[in-house]
Amino acid sequence: MAIATKPALKPANPNFSSGPCAKRPGWTPQALDKALIGRSHRSKEGKARLKLVIDRTRSILGIPADYRIGIMPASDTGAFEAAMWSMLGARGIDVLSWESFGKGWASDVLKELKLKDVRDIEAPYGELPDLSKVDFSRDVIFTWNGTTSGVRVPDGNWIAADRQGLTFVDATSAAFAQAIDWVKCDVTTFSWQKAVGGEAQHGVIVLSPRAAERLTTYNPTWPIPKIFRMAKGGKLIEGIFEGETINTPSMLCVEDYLDALDWAAKVGGLEGMIARADRNAAALRAWMAKSDWAVDLAAKPAIASNTSVCLRFRDPGVRALPEEAQATLAKKISGLLEAEKVAMDVNHYRDAPPGLRIWCGSTVETSDVQALLPWLDWAYATVRG
Repeated sequence: MAIATKPALKPANPNFSSGPCAKRPGWTPQALDKALIGRSHRSKEGKARLKLVIDRTRSILGIPADYRIGIMPASDTGAFEAAMWSMLGARGIDVLSWESFGKGWASDVLKELKLKDVRDIEAPYGELPDLSKVDFSRDVIFTWNGTTSGVRVPDGNWIAADRQGLTFVDATSAAFAQAIDWVKCDVTTFSWQKAVGGEAQHGVIVLSPRAAERLTTYNPTWPIPKIFRMAKGGKLIEGIFEGETINTPSMLCVEDYLDALDWAAKVGGLEGMIARADRNAAALRAWMAKSDWAVDLAAKPAIASNTSVCLRFRDPGVRALPEEAQATLAKKISGLLEAEKVAMDVNHYRDAPPGLRIWCGSTVETSDVQALLPWLDWAYATVRG
């Protein structure tokens, strides 16, 4: 129930932003002391550090040995755009869009690449599209976890093993917190800044052998910007997948990611990180189950995210308000929480239904989620009067 008495205990770490996300517990700037700063990333030492990033990423996530991993510019967005600009157009395309980023990929395919044979299979926020409608003779684009809706695909079982097209998977808020079925993914992208709390700017692209073949056998009709090019003259630029990045990476960010990967290994690797995120989301949802004003935006538990948990208003009086008024209420609540330094950056995404969005990924401590809960009730009661 909503309460008007201000709680005494605050989260030790108030950073619940959905990206960039909370640093790993215990992080200090000293984690960057060994960074190869003032040196070329193309030096022997620089390339070795970047190759180490690739190798440790493969190990922690369990990526198959015959899949290529590359470090890309411009975060997850840059990695995904590189894939679309380099590989789309060979087949018809099914785009699944049920939240902001999926809708953004659909817009790029239709309005920027101007491809014609495109089916946009949509669903409203909080729900998934009908996955049985997907045609795997075509290329398929989807987000594994919808960061702005708190909805994820339940697993990879709906993806055809004998597909003819490629699957393009935006997994930026799923990697390191959810079990990704790599055999069902041909092009997968994510960024360091979400699930492991790395510093922003860099993205990762993971290519199946089938995706690598597409890059070497298909030439789009449009020019490909240099920062997107992963093949040349019918051959992969293999250096990208060995630590020779397309453009200059920040070696500080590289060191920060390596620190995060070291921490991931210490908490049990992927299994341990999934368990941490699951505990965080479970604590928040146990509170929601008893709340008289907040409810999960995800329509069903089977598709509810364990990282980007989105809350909408349950209170019938608030739900009856125009969406603009609900958005104002959400902004005031998140502003009050920020002013008290108990929850930073938890307002809903600008295109999503009004409410709050609380990151529950692996770098967040469950004790901090539990400390936040009475503050949510206090803030709601205070704003509503």
